[in-house]
Amino acid sequence: MDDDRVEYSCSNCGALNRIPRSRVRDDPRCGRCKASIFPDHPVAATDASWKREVEDCPIPVLVDFWAPWCGPCHAVAPALEQAAKERKGKLKIVKLNVDENPRISSLHQVQSIPTLILQRGPLFIGRVAGALPKSELDAFIDRYV
Repeated sequence: MDDDRVEYSCSNCGALNRIPRSRVRDDPRCGRCKASIFPDHPVAATDASWKREVEDCPIPVLVDFWAPWCGPCHAVAPALEQAAKERKGKLKIVKLNVDENPRISSLHQVQSIPTLILQRGPLFIGRVAGALPKSELDAFIDRYV
């Protein structure tokens, strides 16, 4: 890989794209399908896709550890959807179901849900537990991104 380019797969078609580092936050388009490489909606991750979806991502990633039976998780979901649209190309939002993916949940010591973890590549940046209103979610993200 060239030092001034990063390789990342398109969220739409999966094609591998080389993106100049200086343009990563400029909402790059896929060379194959012309869609935005970084999604404007939360993306589901699994134990198997964790590295690709979170650690290999060249922009910061906000991970929502949630479960389908969790009321507060459903309450925070609209704020995460809105944040994904507003911060498209600058922040990727990933949802990880803790019931179906115990390995990553355990690795990050998630003991209550929803838990939001902010990462830049494999580096942990910040963490907050509990359902946040949109204003507090924005403040949490702005503190680190």
